[in-house]
Formats: sequence, structure tokens, C-alpha cells
Amino acid sequence: MTEQDHGFNLDVIGEWSDSMSFEVTPERLVAYAAATNDDLAPHAAGDYAVPVFAVVPPFPILASTTMAAVPDELMMKVLHGEQDIRIHRPIRPGETLDCRAKVTGVHGRSSGVVVTALVETTSAGEPVNDQYFTAFFRGGQLDGGYGEEPPAHAFPEALRSREADREVIQKYDEDQTWRYAEASGDPMPIHTDEEFAKAMGLPGIIVHGLCTMAFTSRAVIETACPEDPSRLKRIAVRFSSTAFPRNTITTSIWRVGQNGAGDGTYAFETNSDEGASIIRDGLAEVAPA
Repeated sequence: MTEQDHGFNLDVIGEWSDSMSFEVTPERLVAYAAATNDDLAPHAAGDYAVPVFAVVPPFPILASTTMAAVPDELMMKVLHGEQDIRIHRPIRPGETLDCRAKVTGVHGRSSGVVVTALVETTSAGEPVNDQYFTAFFRGGQLDGGYGEEPPAHAFPEALRSREADREVIQKYDEDQTWRYAEASGDPMPIHTDEEFAKAMGLPGIIVHGLCTMAFTSRAVIETACPEDPSRLKRIAVRFSSTAFPRNTITTSIWRVGQNGAGDGTYAFETNSDEGASIIRDGLAEVAPA
């Protein structure tokens, strides 16, 4: 540890991890769709994956790669800051995925440190998706920044001069977090153990951020390409607050372009019925029909 790096391991920036494999089964795809309330026909049937299922195969290697940059005392002070998924093609049942990850940047902020990691997922050498995961470590200190900043996907403020093109209302189920924990392989007890969540300073169990992201991907597809969900090619979000299983959420979606005509790009935000801003800086890119 030096005065400059405050215990962060900057040597890992740019170093690829070993590759890990993941066998895609129809059952895993169906379970994830059910756990995120996605009833779109190809997702519910397991023909191909919900877009945010992309986070499931590399989850272990993503966590270990990110934590390799972080001092031990900060590992339990992590918040999921942003997720940015670029989809080359949908994940399909019966294939074997190969995933690898690397830290691309570590940057000091006023109240903590941001660590950004990139994951590449391929199948038989064919690109399937790339995704950026941004973790915020509360209370961390770092002078300046190293490596690359997270990719930009800020909300275009000019859109606020007009109403959203569509609003999609969705409600979490009471057992949502337990179902999502099992289907995603994310066992963090803040999502399933009331006492543990309170011990971590939370008012109670909270919804997985990625579960909410999956809800928003469903909302975007319903708006932009319901006849062919595979046209969604990018979805990026900033997690701005926590949601609870009791909440109903509203995702407001704008077409980006002159007079809302759009170019296949959509901006969105998600708020809860308790007035909390759950997701900000939402961006989706949809391929032409």
C-alpha cells in the first residue's frame, strides 16, 4: 500500500483473467425469464435468453476480477454502480460460453472509488456479448484515476422538454428476490435475509439491481421491438437507488432523435411508487427491423 493508491491494486488494470466456461441449458433460460417476470414468447420458452441473462455466465469471474483490485476491508462496502451490455447475438440453449474479464479502470470519487471491469463472452470463438460492470466502493480513497473511465450513456437532458413516448408500469412479486437469487446464482443475503440486510444499514431486503435492469429491458423491448426481442443490441443503466419487493416501478422511455422520430436509440429512467429514482441514464440501442 502506498499513500497514492490507498491499498488498491492498480497492477491488475488491463490484465485478462483466465477463461471460464458455462453450459447453457434451456432450463436456466426459462428459470431466468420466470424470475424476472419476462413473458415474451422466445424468452419464456427458452428459445434464447433474456438480454440481462448475459450477466449470469461470467458472474463468478467478474466478481473475482473486480475484487482483485480492491483492499480487503472494502469488499463488503460495494454497490453496483452501472451495467452496460452490448449484445452481438442472443445466448442460445445448448451452447458452451467462454468468458474472461479484466479491470479497465480504477477512479477516485469524492465519497469512494469506482472500479470498472470488462467481460467478453464468446461461443466457439464467435462474439456473443461484451459488458462493462462498474462497482462503487463506499469509503474508499484514491488520488486521481487510472485506466479507462466507464463508457458514457448519460441521459440527454434536451429530452426533458417533452413527455416520455411511453411509460411501462411493473410490480415486483413478494418472492421476487428469492426467485432471482436462485435463477441468477447471486446469493448475496441483502436480497433474501431481512436481518442481514438491516445489519448492513438497509431498511430491509432489497431487489437485485440486475433484476430491475431485466425488468427495464422487458419494458424497452415491449416499446421498441416486441415482435423480435433479439433486435435489442445494447442496454446500459446507472443504479441510483434501491428498490424493495413491495414496490411498483414505472419506466419512462423516450425515442432519441429529432421530434422523437428516433434512430433506434432510446433513453429511459425508472422510478418507484415511493418516489425513489431507481435507474438513471438508461440507454438502449435497437437494430432496424
